[in-house]
Amino acid sequence: MEEFSKPPTDAQRNRSTIFVSGTVVAILAAAIGAQMWRATNSKAAEQYSGNSKTQISADLLSEPVGRVNGQPITYEELAAECIERYGAEVLDSVINRRVIQQACAKVGVQVSDAEVNNEVTRISKKFGLPVNQWEKMLQAERGLTPLQYRRDVIWPMLALKKLAGASFQPTREQMQKAYVDNYGPRVKARMIVLDNPRRAQQIWEQLKRNPDEFENFARDYSVEPNSRALGGAIPPIRQHSGAHENIRRAAYKLKTPGEISGILEVGVRSYAILQYEGRTEPIEHDAKDVQAQLYEDLKERELQETIAKTFDKLREQSRIDNLLNGESTAPTAAGETGLPGDIQEALGQ
Repeated sequence: MEEFSKPPTDAQRNRSTIFVSGTVVAILAAAIGAQMWRATNSKAAEQYSGNSKTQISADLLSEPVGRVNGQPITYEELAAECIERYGAEVLDSVINRRVIQQACAKVGVQVSDAEVNNEVTRISKKFGLPVNQWEKMLQAERGLTPLQYRRDVIWPMLALKKLAGASFQPTREQMQKAYVDNYGPRVKARMIVLDNPRRAQQIWEQLKRNPDEFENFARDYSVEPNSRALGGAIPPIRQHSGAHENIRRAAYKLKTPGEISGILEVGVRSYAILQYEGRTEPIEHDAKDVQAQLYEDLKERELQETIAKTFDKLREQSRIDNLLNGESTAPTAAGETGLPGDIQEALGQ
């Protein structure tokens, strides 16, 4: 038990950062927000979702929350100031929260406090830390209290996983691709990103004539600030994941150092040009030792993607009226009858 009392190592901190940020990214990608979450008909729902509400009476609104030289600042004044500064962000979070709440209520999905606590314990063990030390590290490095972590990260993850009926078994092909990505050679390259197709064509034509000037061109013309400052240097490109698909495909077609790719469309008004620099060496390892970790990594990645996609569907199929900014969205035809059919089917199995 002594090892559990030791401060977390740098490796543990790095792994925890990856896990927490990965989970939060999945949630934020689905636009869930991280405020107070709600569920229904369970003790855990009240504890982790903020279902217990304080009724604000007219008398309370006029009560002072502070004074300056005897002059009161009322609850109502404070509320108005908070709405002005943070209302749009908080309202969006409340709307998103309500989408999950209604979806859970519709099909009877509940997440108990035992499930939440078990998940926290599982994660903390994964990083070799006891729960209390894991929570202290999260609070110190992420500003998340134990309740916020359970409410804003763990509860929505478990709720959406249940709503999606998430169950994933990696295929042999997926395992092989993950193996190549993690332990095989990667393409080393520089990249210039441009936001105008005409400018991209001009720069590409000049680079074909002067490939040795690629680094200078990146500093002068790239609109991507991070790689621009490094003369277009980017992390080595994996073959199957990470970078945009068009970038990956083009990178692995390049063979000669200094070779320039074509103009790659990588987004709305976003175009990239690569210069090949070579390949990294494969990472030494024992293939048998890495299979279990690859399997777990694939399951985690698929879970995150499933959570994000599930919430996207739920929000798209809900009628949402944001009266603060005057915006409204109508549900799709499928959404008017409830959850997407594939989610209903998965929940019924």
